[in-house]
Amino acid sequence: MPTRPDARQRLLDAGEELFAALGPGCPVDAVLARADVAPATLYAHFGSKAGLHAAVLDARLARWDAAWSAAVAAADDDRGRLLAVFDCLADFRRDGSPARWCAFLDAAAGAPPEDPTATAALAADTALLRGRLTELAGPVAGGRAGELADALLLVVTGTLAMHLREAPADAVARGRRTAEAVLAGVTG
Repeated sequence: MPTRPDARQRLLDAGEELFAALGPGCPVDAVLARADVAPATLYAHFGSKAGLHAAVLDARLARWDAAWSAAVAAADDDRGRLLAVFDCLADFRRDGSPARWCAFLDAAAGAPPEDPTATAALAADTALLRGRLTELAGPVAGGRAGELADALLLVVTGTLAMHLREAPADAVARGRRTAEAVLAGVTG
């Protein structure tokens, strides 16, 4: 018989599911009910609903980072490593998350501008994207690596936003084609 996750993990799982489905404005009572814990348990582990939200976003960023690193490692050449972000986007969507698009953009869009949780999470995700894209663009674009990375960051962000408009697989395929055109324009 499988063991039930501890209260902290149940809170993280419930937060992941409900923040993704309902946004950062999800009622704390819904999270508590889904995790089957008392309010004191949430506050003992995370201090507040915002603390839980920050922990959920930190965990998601770590999973994204690991998945993207694996996609880069699996690529055959420099160009493939640079475009692996799109392979990873397609695979990462299959994780069963109820998220309609990007958890970090969703947090930023659904929270007040001064919300430190959303601001920090989006900044961390942006830094990861920009930094890795710049690093991977170096062997392909040389001195234009920063320019290419910024253009690809825009394409990735647009691809994530397109998840709200069409099927995620279509958005990723369209995003990859756009990224290939950008890559050809910078290196071609």
